[in-house]
Amino acid sequence: MPMRYRGTARLDKRTKDLVKRLGRDDIAIIDHVDMDRVSAESLLETGVEVVVNASRSISGAYPNVGPLLLARAGIQILDGVGPEVFDSLSEGDVVEVAGTDLLHGGVVVATGERLTVSSVESAMETAKDSLGDQLDRFARNTLEFLEREKALLTDGAGIPNVRTPISGRHVLVVVRGYDYREDLETLKPYIRDVRPVLIGVDGGADAIRDAGFAPDIIVGDMDSVSDEALMSGAELIAHAYPDGRCPAMERITGLGLEAIPWSIGATSEDLALLLAYESGADLIVAVGTHANLVEYLDKGRQGMASTFLVRLKVGPRLVDAKGVSKLYRTSVGPKDLVLLAGAALLAISIIITISPMARSMLGLLMLRLRAWIGL
Repeated sequence: MPMRYRGTARLDKRTKDLVKRLGRDDIAIIDHVDMDRVSAESLLETGVEVVVNASRSISGAYPNVGPLLLARAGIQILDGVGPEVFDSLSEGDVVEVAGTDLLHGGVVVATGERLTVSSVESAMETAKDSLGDQLDRFARNTLEFLEREKALLTDGAGIPNVRTPISGRHVLVVVRGYDYREDLETLKPYIRDVRPVLIGVDGGADAIRDAGFAPDIIVGDMDSVSDEALMSGAELIAHAYPDGRCPAMERITGLGLEAIPWSIGATSEDLALLLAYESGADLIVAVGTHANLVEYLDKGRQGMASTFLVRLKVGPRLVDAKGVSKLYRTSVGPKDLVLLAGAALLAISIIITISPMARSMLGLLMLRLRAWIGL
């Protein structure tokens, strides 16, 4: 008899929105083709134990690592159940997963494939054969858009005027990409000592707040940043489409806030880097930004013309902090503290042994202690 998992259905076609309301006893129902690593890590943080995906978690287009992270963590994945599941269920329904079936009220409403570590690893090996084709298409798309976006190199691309002083200062740009949390933790001493301008790209603003700091500027389409971050007092720059449409403004005005719209054909993280560079930043430190093929495929990008051009432009002032947490760790373990305390006690003992004055002071202290406790 197949193992059964019972829980409350939480449905959303946008995984990054769903994780905000997921709990351990819920069953996550998503529609996420080729699940990326950041989304998988967000699901793991909620403590959820069962994930039902309407789409294929790994389609074979490229070896995305998201489903492997879930499977290795013991998460039960029912995959490819079809988009009709969103018509069959409502938020809050009590559902069960039994084998390859999803049931509501004892009735099968969807059927899919149960993913395991071995099945995901096999699919990833197969997907590696498609990576060459993906790279070819990616390069072609990049070249096609390169001509259109070359203005990023030749002019200021309509850089907005901000109140926050940037000229001559360090700027830290935070994106919720790979290892952003660990890298930001490692950079805490740098932030406290140097006090750079802190720019959060969408949810990167919440990452800054979670690290104990306050963002100075928030840049992006504002779809993955919390209301609390938006209302924290940071300056807001809303990423608009090249045709001038700016969906983010509806949310911003709904919160009673103001933002500067910035229309440009680039990613939000590119905008943040350009803002820092064109505003005269002395050094730009980037955390969590995307810089390779798999990361861009994870983001659903079909080319990286804007990023290529922006990095060419800001390169002399840019330090990419990706992976800095793996390069250098500042944590002090219990063994280190014990050794430090032991060394201090040894030094004090030696001083008392060889110094008559130190022995006299210790004797005086002992007499006063005895007098104080009445001995």
